[in-house]
This record gives sequence, structure tokens and C-alpha cells, in this order.
Amino acid sequence: MKGVFVHYERVMMVVGMFLFLIAVPSFIHGQSVAEAQGEKTWLSELHQYWIFRLFLNLMGYATIIIPGYLIIRYIKQSTYMEKAGNGILSFCVRLCVYGQESEKGSLEEQNKSVVRPSVEETKAKESVLRQCLVLMWCAGGLLGSYLTWGLLQERIMAIEYGKTETSPGEKFQNSQFLVFMNRILAFAVSVVYIVCTRQPKHTAPLYKYSYSSFSNIMSSWCQYEALKYISFPVQVLAKASKVIPVMLMGKIVSKRTYHWYEYITAVLISMGVGIFMLASDDSVRGDSKATTISGVIILLGYLTFDAFTSNWQGELFKQHHMTSMQMMAGVNLFSVVFTTVSLTEQGGFVECIAFMARQPAFILHIILLSITSATGQLFIFYTISRFGPVTFTIIMTIRQGVAILLSCIIYHHAVNLIGVLGIMLVFSAVVARIHYNQKPKKVILPPKPLPDEPIIIVAEGSKA
Repeated sequence: MKGVFVHYERVMMVVGMFLFLIAVPSFIHGQSVAEAQGEKTWLSELHQYWIFRLFLNLMGYATIIIPGYLIIRYIKQSTYMEKAGNGILSFCVRLCVYGQESEKGSLEEQNKSVVRPSVEETKAKESVLRQCLVLMWCAGGLLGSYLTWGLLQERIMAIEYGKTETSPGEKFQNSQFLVFMNRILAFAVSVVYIVCTRQPKHTAPLYKYSYSSFSNIMSSWCQYEALKYISFPVQVLAKASKVIPVMLMGKIVSKRTYHWYEYITAVLISMGVGIFMLASDDSVRGDSKATTISGVIILLGYLTFDAFTSNWQGELFKQHHMTSMQMMAGVNLFSVVFTTVSLTEQGGFVECIAFMARQPAFILHIILLSITSATGQLFIFYTISRFGPVTFTIIMTIRQGVAILLSCIIYHHAVNLIGVLGIMLVFSAVVARIHYNQKPKKVILPPKPLPDEPIIIVAEGSKA
């Protein structure tokens, strides 16, 4: 009887917490609607601060994360799976909490059956002309996708819609909706690819994708939100400095070690970004939108979450050997769930649809943003599989330089001589890092055992 009471108490606690997490954002959304109808509320002032908007987003994610954590913990600590049987519900629970078990040797055999030829084997079978054409196609796809994606980011988040001589226009404010649109299309593309191609058996518990999904959502939100406080060129250069948090997370999560040149280039990149940020004068469009403390804090959040995402995904690849498309589908699945719940609680979908009705140009921009984001990810996987990570890194480094140039030309960002020096320092450090990564590493062999008879070593130039 006592066990039943404890079980009932836990269920009521989960339900109560779930209702509370739903009620708070819904109440705040109700106050916002009242303000839109002309009633002044105290929450209208709080909505102007990015940290309050972040709090509302986190409340929405917690609606899924906290009950999910409690349910998974209960399943692992109880005998639920032993009594569940073989129904659809038990299969879904097992898939989410424990994953699919693979027979001994079957996973290796399936992976071998879908492994594509290596980069060297592919190049050996193709002519030089064909390799050049494919490389141009990959470079054009990456540059076209991500240059368009970057320019659209700045257009959507930093420039007013409907601005005329008589009307000040309005800016789009909901960064989370952009994340949702990007993730739902990427999820659809990855699922279609998995269905249409042969993939190895998926064995990872689905809940493990939620960690990198949450950090990926947060990094994307910070990326969009930062454009309200800093310019796009500053953001692009700041992304180049993400090697520092990636290295820190690598030490914490994966216990990795790094070479001396990696530390030096990381410091040089940070110095270049700092010089550019201090020298940039971004008081354009009449709003004095210069680099601010808020923008720097949000960028630090982006770098931290992005570093965790890559390291956590790397660990999942090592443990479960899933394909890139399986990873893409798993991460985006949870991203769609998290953002859908949060947007629904805050009334974000209604707000964004109303914005689309007022500003039809936004519809085209958001569609193009989602398409370029999804196609860019496909070009990433294809380029790395055909030409390797070094070629991909060089192309993306070129993309960053071109993105800064286009943003300065199209959106009239002023960059002085000191800022140009900061940009050159960043890209010089990136090129140096790529160069040193290509050098063969010294392999330290274990010492050989001493021979039974002594060996006489003769100095060079002397006679025996």
C-alpha cells in the first residue's frame, strides 16, 4: 500500500510540474495580448529584455525536459519493462530509453555494407576534370547556400519590414520561430533521405539526442538574437573564435589533448575578433546598433552551446556508429518538439502568422532561409565524404571572408583600417591552423626491449 501511495505521489508531482510549466508562459502570453489591445501591463517592459525572452523559452523546453527526465528515471529504476510486454507502447519506450540492441557482429556487417569508398579511392577512379567539376559544384553549393543564409539572417533580424518615408516599419522579434522553421525542414529532408537510402541499424537511445538538440537550439537562438545587438561581420568573426570553447569542451567532455599550435592560433583568433569588435563603428540605419555587452554575452552563449553540441555528437558517433543523416534526424526531431511546445505556450505561432499577414515579404525570406539551411547541411555531408574535412574547412573559411565583404557592401557596415587588420589576423590564424593540421604527426613508438648482448655505438666520423 505504501508503494502505491509513493507511486501516486510521484505521478501527481510530475503532472503538477507539467501544468505549472505550461501555465506560466501562457499567463505571460495573455498579458501580452492584453497589452496589444491597448492595456498597459508590467510585462510589456520585461519583453524588451533578451534575458526575459530566454527565460520564457527555457520554461517551454522544461515542459518536455523535466517530465521526460523523471519518466526515464522511473523506467530505469523500476521493473516496468519486464511487465510491459511486446506491444507498441513498450516498443516505443524501449526505443526512447534503451535503444535497439544489435546482435553480435551484425552492426559491423551492416556498417560495412553501406560504407562508401574512401576519399582516396574515389579520386583514383575519376578524371582530374571530373574532380574539378565536382569540387566546383560543392564549393558553389556551400557558398551559395550559406552566403544567402547569412544575408537573410541579417535582413530578417536587423532591418525593419515595411519601412517608408512616412512609416518607421517593424522588426521581426521572434528568433525561436526561425529556429523552428530551419529544424522542421531539416528533419523532413533527413527522414526522406533515410527512407530512400540504405542505412545501418540504429541502436542509440533516442533520448540521448535531446542533449545536443537542446544545445543546438540554444546556439541557434543566440545566433539570431545576437544580430539585434551586433553586426553580422562581428558575428561571423566571433564564430571563427569558437575553436576556444570547442577545445575547452573537448577537454571536459572527451578528455582530448591539443598541440601547441592549436593554442597559439586560438589566442590569435580571439585577439583578431577583439580588435575588430573594438574598432567597428556600426552606427548605421540610425539606430546606433553598435557592439554591446548584451551582444557579447549572447555570442559567448552561442560559442559555448555550439562547442558542447559538436563534442556531444562526436561521443554519440563513437558509441553508436550512426550515420550523419541519422544524427541529423534525431537531433532535429527533438528540436522540433522543443520549439513547437515553447512557441505554442507563448503564442509564438499566432504572433508570427500575424506578422506574415502584415509583411508578405517575410514569407519569402523565411522560406529561403529554411531551404538554404537544409541544402547547406546536405552539401556539408557530401563535400566531406568526397573531398575530406580539410577541403571543406578551406571552403567555409573562404565563405566567412566573402560573407563579411557582402554584408559590408549590401548593408553599409563601416570598417576602418584597424578593423581590417583584425580580420586579417583572424583569417591568417585560421589558414595557419589548417596548414599545421595537414602536417604529419610524430608517432612516438614504445621503447624496444634491451638486447641480450651490448651494442657498440660508433660516433659519426670516428673509426671503429
